[in-house]
Amino acid sequence: MEPATAAVAEIVAGIAPYDHLERQHHRETLAWLAATDDIFRRDKPATPTPHLVVYVVPVDPDGRGILLGRHRLSRLWLPPGGHVEPGEHPLATARREAREKLGTEPEFDVIGPAPLLLTVTSVPDTVDGHLDVSLWYVIAGDRTRESGLNPREFDGGRWWDIDRFGIPESDPHLPRFITKLESALAPRAAS
Repeated sequence: MEPATAAVAEIVAGIAPYDHLERQHHRETLAWLAATDDIFRRDKPATPTPHLVVYVVPVDPDGRGILLGRHRLSRLWLPPGGHVEPGEHPLATARREAREKLGTEPEFDVIGPAPLLLTVTSVPDTVDGHLDVSLWYVIAGDRTRESGLNPREFDGGRWWDIDRFGIPESDPHLPRFITKLESALAPRAAS
């Protein structure tokens, strides 16, 4: 296993699955990583499939909100993020994507620098579609400030309440992310 693939496998192994689907995604991803080092997208939109993606979700724990942008290509409300470059560590990708998409240096102090969620998503953007293996990082946000989302990628953005039932058309795993986020934030709120 190449060092970059081994680093991703270590990250994935460190994510505690929250539900049955995340356990399934966890098993599938570890099997995929053990079988190949071809995990980074080389050609748009889908070569190879699957390939590795990072979401960087701005969360305001005190204001109980998450920032989503209206993605120009998909027309969905999505967190900032992007593809992990060949050989790039996913945390470095999260930092880069926050700078590129939000114009800010990310702070990972809401729940820490490890991804909160792992998902495998079928994306119907080609004849056969492709799979994104996504690591969902949480960064600190402030819903009282302008979003600063990159207008080349997003047609505006807004803060949404942390409520898995109140989210618009988005990544199919966003409600699960919110449920896991609420669980991660609960101990913090109690202290």
